[in-house]
Amino acid sequence: MPTTSHKVAGARRSPAPAGADETAPRWLRHTAGVAWRLIVVVAALALVFIAVSKVVLLFVAVFLALVFTAVLRPFVAWQSKVLPRGLATGIALLSGTLVVAGLLSFVVYSIANQWTALSVQFTDGVQRIITWFESGNLPFKLTNQQVAQWITDAEAWLQQNAGHLAGQVAAGAGSVVEVFTCLALAVFCTVFFLARGSQMWSWFLDQLPARGRENVGVAASIGWYTFSGYTRGTVIIAATDGVLAFIALEIIRVPLAAPLAVLVFIGAFIPLIGAPLAMVIAMVVALAALGPIQAAVVGACIALIGQFEGHILQPMIMGKQVSLHPVVVALTVAAGTLTAGILGAVVAVPLVAVVWAIFSRMRTVDPPTETADDVSGHPDSPQVDEAAAQA
Repeated sequence: MPTTSHKVAGARRSPAPAGADETAPRWLRHTAGVAWRLIVVVAALALVFIAVSKVVLLFVAVFLALVFTAVLRPFVAWQSKVLPRGLATGIALLSGTLVVAGLLSFVVYSIANQWTALSVQFTDGVQRIITWFESGNLPFKLTNQQVAQWITDAEAWLQQNAGHLAGQVAAGAGSVVEVFTCLALAVFCTVFFLARGSQMWSWFLDQLPARGRENVGVAASIGWYTFSGYTRGTVIIAATDGVLAFIALEIIRVPLAAPLAVLVFIGAFIPLIGAPLAMVIAMVVALAALGPIQAAVVGACIALIGQFEGHILQPMIMGKQVSLHPVVVALTVAAGTLTAGILGAVVAVPLVAVVWAIFSRMRTVDPPTETADDVSGHPDSPQVDEAAAQA
């Protein structure tokens, strides 16, 4: 008769729990779990992008409405202390419209007032540049015959593609209608966001299950704090860049200083590349109208304004509201540009900043990894033990 020990030793093992795969190593099971979750996340993001691509005008209108709301909300809140909320909203929108209209009128007047003199300066400047290329110590030569040939080729190309260009102009007219429609919808939404934003948000929270309202409210508060801080900071930085560019261009006597400064202001809304690209256009104008020395001075002003913005304005105005590393900003701008052109470059950074702010607030953070300096100072580190032995 077998003993108890023999029975135990010869008994069959109990089957593995349901769902456990003992044939695959643990690291492979863990990697597979992470992989299929990433696939689900990517699929969800792809659906979001597809949905947005179908209603781009609506998305842009809502985004602009949020931008207008973030900029005008402090002004409305200040006026609401002594005025009804609706009246304060109307005054804020009217003031913003007058500022934009006055800025555009100033730009148009500056261009019309300087156009005749500028055309003569450009003609002389281009001729000086051609002469410089002909007689300069450069590895290549540029002659009047080559320039004339380029002009002839351009005219021939225009004649051959006149029908296609006319079709593009007609399509552009439709785009102008879409732009005005988008702006009208954005202003319409801004009115309600400023006047009844709190009531609208409370109504939205009431539609959610009670157990999830607190987390959604916290995430939304963090997201709005980051988005509004980024938007207002960008407007202030863009205005500062425009004023500094205007002062520099006026001192250098560059033609069309005011329109170029407005171009710098608009370009500042595209992170990293917008304002420098606008100032490069100012360099081209200075080169054609005044010469290479003034163009080089404009280039030096570009570098100074960029350093002032990066080291003083950004930390002082943005603060901790937008805590994105410059590498992340650069990659985000590149990804947004490749995905949706200029619109993607403008929208990508604030969206990533909002997502990162919400993620940073809602996640559970583990203790930070010890660096080499931290380990060397730890009581159990070999360096400390060796120092103690020598003592």
